[in-house]
Amino acid sequence: MNLDNAEQLRDGVRVAYSAAAVDPQGEHPFPVGRSFAESLGYPQDLVASLPSACVDAFAGVSNVAVFADIPLGATVLDLGCGAGLDSLIAAQRVGPEGRVVGIDFSDAMLTRARQAAAQAGIDNVEFRRADAEDLPFDDDSFDVALANGIFNLNPARDAILGELVRVVRPGGAVYVAELVLREPLPPEIQNSEVAWFA
Repeated sequence: MNLDNAEQLRDGVRVAYSAAAVDPQGEHPFPVGRSFAESLGYPQDLVASLPSACVDAFAGVSNVAVFADIPLGATVLDLGCGAGLDSLIAAQRVGPEGRVVGIDFSDAMLTRARQAAAQAGIDNVEFRRADAEDLPFDDDSFDVALANGIFNLNPARDAILGELVRVVRPGGAVYVAELVLREPLPPEIQNSEVAWFA
């Protein structure tokens, strides 16, 4: 994969994350699953209460749905929802009057997310296939947006930020968790797909 080519990079990310959804126990260039989620600070009892369909393929970078201020009755966007763990947590936090929409570009991850919502009996959440840089929502549609580790995976960062500004209402909140380098990486690591995910 040519990491300088944005479309190849995007396709590589989709393939890698779809593989984690199809076979979470397989070998992946990034951590996946229950133990990883707990190591990031998701409470063990909370993780245990969620369907394995979303927990087993979890691949975020932080416990954003736990630390974010998500009010009762809020409308929440989960950007890059993956298997839906953060979406289901947010759906519980907003209560029956609230609503959560998770979007992702991996059909395999969305299948897991929908399965998890059905297994949990959570009906105030929906999952859609969409690109983070081209959201299918009206302006000012959401009170809160969550993004758990998508900016390092998508070179269209300016467009994603612009979309978040557009779809989150004035006075709303955006919570982003991301991996950040402390110093530039050597070229041989920059050009390694495995190191890039890590």
